[in-house]
This record gives sequence, C-alpha cells and structure tokens, in this order.
Amino acid sequence: MSVFLAALLASGLCSAEPFEDQPVSGLEAVECASCLELDRFYARRDQALAWTGGADTSAYTQLLDAIRGAASHGLNPQDYALTALESADPARADREIDILATRAWIDLAHDLARGRLDPYTYESGWSLPYRPLDLAARLELALELGAVSASLERLAPQSEDYQRLREGLQNFRDVAEKGAWPVLEAGEALHLDDRGPRIAQLRARLEAEGHVTLQVAPEERDLFDADMRAAVLRIQRAAHLDDDGIVGEEMQAWLAITPQQRVDQIAANMERRRWRPAAEPGRSLRVNIPDFTLDILEDGEIVDQHRLIVGRTSRPTPVFSAELAYFIINPWWETPYSLAVRDELPAFRRDPDMVERLGFQVLDAEDNIVDTSELDWNEVPAHPFPYRLRQAPGEHNALGEIKFIFPNPHNTYLHDTPGRHLFQESRRAYSSGCMRVDQPIDLAHWVAEGQTGWNAERIDEVAAGDTETRVDLTARIPVHVVYWTVIPSQAPYIRFVADLYDKDQSIIHGLSGGSPSDQE
Repeated sequence: MSVFLAALLASGLCSAEPFEDQPVSGLEAVECASCLELDRFYARRDQALAWTGGADTSAYTQLLDAIRGAASHGLNPQDYALTALESADPARADREIDILATRAWIDLAHDLARGRLDPYTYESGWSLPYRPLDLAARLELALELGAVSASLERLAPQSEDYQRLREGLQNFRDVAEKGAWPVLEAGEALHLDDRGPRIAQLRARLEAEGHVTLQVAPEERDLFDADMRAAVLRIQRAAHLDDDGIVGEEMQAWLAITPQQRVDQIAANMERRRWRPAAEPGRSLRVNIPDFTLDILEDGEIVDQHRLIVGRTSRPTPVFSAELAYFIINPWWETPYSLAVRDELPAFRRDPDMVERLGFQVLDAEDNIVDTSELDWNEVPAHPFPYRLRQAPGEHNALGEIKFIFPNPHNTYLHDTPGRHLFQESRRAYSSGCMRVDQPIDLAHWVAEGQTGWNAERIDEVAAGDTETRVDLTARIPVHVVYWTVIPSQAPYIRFVADLYDKDQSIIHGLSGGSPSDQE
C-alpha cells in the first residue's frame, strides 16, 4: 500500500482498505475502487495538488456546477461533499480539500457511468460484468482540457431515452414544487354516468395531468361522461392496470400517487439505465417485464415490438442478460420437475384422461415410457415424484409452435403458447417465469434473417408440420431482460407502468442512502 493511500485511510476520506486475498463487492468494492483511483491519480502527478492553490479556479467551479447538476440525473448532490466544497476557498492550497474534490469527481463519475447502487445487490439475476473505467486518466485529461463538467456529462448514458427521462424528472420536480395534484377522495368505485362531488374531483385530477382537455359546462363537471371513461381506459391500458373504465380501488390508488413519488420513480429507473452499457450495434432483443413487451432492436433503435406474457408475482421472471443461440420449431416440452409436481400432478389427479388428451408422455427413471392406463395418479407421490413428463408437439403443447433458447442459469426462455387469448389482457403475468411471446413465427423470421437455408417460407413450412426441428444461429443475438417501470413514450411524454414485482421501492430507498437490509 502506498503512503498516500495509507494517509487517505487514516484521514477517513476513504473508508475501505482493499486486500488482495479478500475480494469485496457492492458499496465496499466502490469504496476500494475510489481509493485506488485517488492513489493512481495523485501518483500520476507526483502528488501535486489538482484543484486548490492556483490562480485559476475554473476547474473547481466546474466541479461544483457538475455536482449541483447531479440532481438532474436523480442523484443527491450532497453525496459528493457539496457543502464542504462550497465552503472552501480553492485559491488556498489545501490538500484535504483537494483530495475531497478529487474523490467527489471520481465518485460522481462512477455513479454516472455505472450507477450509484450495485446491481448485483438489487437484482439477484444480474449477469453483466462491471464496465472498466480508468477514472484517474479521465480526470487528468479533463483537467488538462479544462472540461471537468463535460467529462462527467459524457460518462452518463447518452441515449435519447435517458435524456427524456431526465427531462421528465425535471418536469415532475416542477409540478412537485407547486404542490400536489387535485385530490380524489377515497371511496366507492366510480362508473360511467355517475354524478357527484367526487366526479368533479376526478375530472380535476385528470385535467391536472393532461388526460382530459375537453371543456364542459360547469353543471356537467360532476358527471362521469364518456370522455372521462375513455381517459380512464387509456391510463389503465398504458399502465397495465385492470382496464375496465371504472375508477375502483386500484385506479384510485394510482391517481393518489404524488408528483414527488413520480420523481423518485423516475430517478430509480434512470439508475437502472446507468447499470447497463450503451446499446450495442447490430441486432438485439430487449424484454421489459412490467411493460409485458419484447423490443426488437437494430443498432439500438426499436424496429418492431411483440406483446409478452411474463411470470406471475409468485413465480417472477428474472432480470438477466444472455445470447440467443438457437430456436426449436415444434418443440417437445420437457416439463421441469417443479412444474410437474406443482401443476401437472394435481391436474392429472383431477382428470387422468388429460395425460393422453394433451399429448403427455410419462417416463420412468430408466426413460421407459409408462402405460398411464395402469397408473392411479392419486397413489403417485409428489415427493419424490418418480416420473419425467414430456409433451409432444401439437396444438396443446405448452410451448406452442416454437421456442427461442438463450442459455442462462435461470433456464428461462421465450416461447409460443396455446393460450394466445391471454395476449388481449392488459396485465399479462400468468407464466411460471418464462416469457410467452405473441406472433412467434414473425419473431423467428427476424431472428433467422441471413441464416442460410432458413428463409420465412422454410420456417413456415416446418412449423406447419409436427417434427421437432432445431435451428442453430451462426451469429448469436444479445437478449436483455430488464425491469423498467418508467418508459419514454411519444415525445415529450413518459409513461409509467405498474410496479409488477414491487421492485422500485428498494432502489428509491438505496438512492436515499438506505441499505437493502433496512427493508428486510
């Protein structure tokens, strides 16, 4: 350990000492990385001061401006020693303030580039590696070019989506500073053609957020008319609430969300985007779990979108990244052991004929096919379940006509479904964790573009049969499964969707300085 780093630890400006034989993670790893970057930065300049003691204090001023501007990214400027730095005189040589300024730049740079929170702590399925950042070299160059503020801004995501979230954050902050939206008093459900003072409250609430713009006569403000119902339906469908046009308990809770709560939610979603690298060139797929959508991207731009069914709250779809390696047309369904025990065995006990009707094969421990006519399913134990189940291709197959495989530790993938009527639902959380995709053959056409021997006509021809056929891809396609509850929509708007798995609050809590253990 260098003398400089030892002094930092002794002073309290760094709080975590790195040990080569004791790997660390999370915030402790960030602390270690910051200390090492500090040490490297001052070593590169032979311990000379960087911010204080000179006639030109413009770099210091730029740093203060950038720290104040951290609020526009949903970060707290006070987390970067703003008060202490504002009260110091940069014209006076002061090593402790100099180190504090460097640490502030490094921490803010890290948080803009990779996020303030550790995704491995907040998403159990996280699999993307940390992006390398040579912050000492970046800071040295920024000081040399007099571009301290610009150097930090360039580290934040540059995508249009992120910038629109940033604008939305400021818009909702402006609303929050003016006070809350009009309040709809809690009470009984409100329906089309209802009248009363709560209807007038509802109209005022919808008007405040721009959902209702049609002017009505004063005597009609307390009438729940067709325009109000249409506005309620638009909100429900955009947010994936129960879309019945009725302002019931769920809809009243949605309308009771305050502007400040929306500010916090946008900040949490900006953090999620900082966890991810910039969109890669070429083709990729992105699943957004709470929006029930699959985006097809080419060079980072959405070129098509498919509706999805995702995991129910008791069996959630995980957040992870992988690569699409192959797809299977007319797949057999090798029923996972857990689903065989939890779902199929109880069903077979209720209706033994469904085994044959739905095309299941039952295999014993030696993979011999069992004659199910001789089985009494009520006598078959669940623990341990002695059989393996597999379902033949066909109209009842749980995977439908096709499945798309991107190897991952969760054994989660995309597939068709015989229950296609569920795609008409607004809130589509019905699966056991895998993702069921609408129009899967169209997706296969896109996936197979450029694949020798697999044009759209060949895929359709094979899908019309009943033979299981595997198509290996010559070039794998990145797949990112994300959890975003704030989505840039048509400019200048952003759209909020229901927090399906209640994930937002932990990130909001973390950004405010809390730890995940506080909420357990």
